[in-house]
Amino acid sequence: MPQISYSVTATLPDRHAADRYLRWLTEGHVQEVLKGGAHDARVVELESDHAVQVETTYLFPDRSTYETYVREHAPRLRADGLRRFGDLPGVSFTRRQGSVIFQHQAGVRPS
Repeated sequence: MPQISYSVTATLPDRHAADRYLRWLTEGHVQEVLKGGAHDARVVELESDHAVQVETTYLFPDRSTYETYVREHAPRLRADGLRRFGDLPGVSFTRRQGSVIFQHQAGVRPS
């Protein structure tokens, strides 16, 4: 079974909001998603001439684990994010998920 990649891109109106969001991610939220079944997480501030965007990508070992996360953990974690950031003007979240087709790390032979 392929791994599942799940990404959330947050668009934030300014540096102050972005810093608050990054603190929230790195001081607990990412760890909660890992506890919920993801085995890898990456937080990237995207380069942009306009609003600040932060993309967080998680890898889940398989679809079943991802679906368990969505059913049992995501509602609480999403609600927390919306409570903290949803009322700020200019904040939006985009989610995407898909099956990993190919993955390779430098220095590691592909399997």
